[in-house]
Amino acid sequence: MTRTFSVAERRARLARRHRLAPDAKASTPEEVADSMVALHATDPATVYLAVAARAPGVTVADVERALYDDRTLLRMLGMRRTMFVVPVPVAPLVQAGCAEDIERKQRALLLRHLEQTGIPDLGRWLRDVEDATVAALAARGSASAQELSADEPRLRTEITMAEGKPYEARGYITNRVLFLLAVSGRIVRGRPKGTWLSTQYAWSPTGEWLPAGLEPLDPGAARVALARRWLRAYGPGQVTDLRWWTGWTAAQTTKALAEIGPAEVDMDGIPGILLPDDLPGVSGESEGERAPWAALLPALDPSAMGWAERTWLVGAHRAALFDKTGNIGPTVWSEGRIVGGWAQRPGGEVVYRLLEDIGAEATSAVEAEVARMNAWLGQVGVVPRFRTPLERELST
Repeated sequence: MTRTFSVAERRARLARRHRLAPDAKASTPEEVADSMVALHATDPATVYLAVAARAPGVTVADVERALYDDRTLLRMLGMRRTMFVVPVPVAPLVQAGCAEDIERKQRALLLRHLEQTGIPDLGRWLRDVEDATVAALAARGSASAQELSADEPRLRTEITMAEGKPYEARGYITNRVLFLLAVSGRIVRGRPKGTWLSTQYAWSPTGEWLPAGLEPLDPGAARVALARRWLRAYGPGQVTDLRWWTGWTAAQTTKALAEIGPAEVDMDGIPGILLPDDLPGVSGESEGERAPWAALLPALDPSAMGWAERTWLVGAHRAALFDKTGNIGPTVWSEGRIVGGWAQRPGGEVVYRLLEDIGAEATSAVEAEVARMNAWLGQVGVVPRFRTPLERELST
């Protein structure tokens, strides 16, 4: 008999697995990242705010320690060609299961764009440029893109993009080459050039940043392991949710799931999947009642980005909380669903708006989280990289 999973059960499980319920909080950045599989890092602030929401005692310095001193967390390109921060043990899974495919596709694309230069034997030439760039980086220990292009002048090879189109642009291949080196696992982003909100990073050779390097894995085995982690953190979900989150092809997704043999569940009429040992009554996890809880989650938070289909989380509030390309902004959560949004005024004050009536007790929980976020941020102002209608309105 197929197990039925109600929306309420999915939300209750999210509260526990995602460290949002008061009795499920984490105490370190590493615990948060491990629980979520990966933290979105396209916007640097997301990493810090996602940790702060789930580990109340953790500071900016604690996250920086994990990223740059202890190096237990790693910033890397992965699923859907997106930047993430992942626990170091998860990094080889992301590298083999996702990044290697991205590297092949992006290499072929760059080689096509380089054809206009007339350089002979482009494949060999590009590999030589990459090797020379890594050697220059190793000599420096760490370096910016500008410093590396000074050491390796071929990084300033110029190409034209969208030639003849209204949006035609010319540019150097510097960042394209560094992208290939990063997504192939040869170099990593180190400390930012500035505060924790900066998007400018120094590069380091992977072997110097992580002495053990990234363990090479079989891509198929890596995808199976990554799918297991997603199911543990985000299940139950649809097969299409897993495919979207990973960026895999339909064939890759099907093959990974065939190895796992997930249990089929009915999510209020929608077919879903779950690890066989993770069904209620099998996993040993308590399904009891919990005290009301609220959370202020940042733009692109992993709890809002774990599924392609998010109606069960966001309801009718999508227009106010997403930008035109599908990026979600800062959100207010209550009892496992999104009930509003938040922003900061120019002076740093955290303000919010509820988009539905959640009752006095739940509203009090939200206000307590607003006070906590105000104290955590202090005078630091965070402007999301992707602005959404409600966030723009609240911030003025």
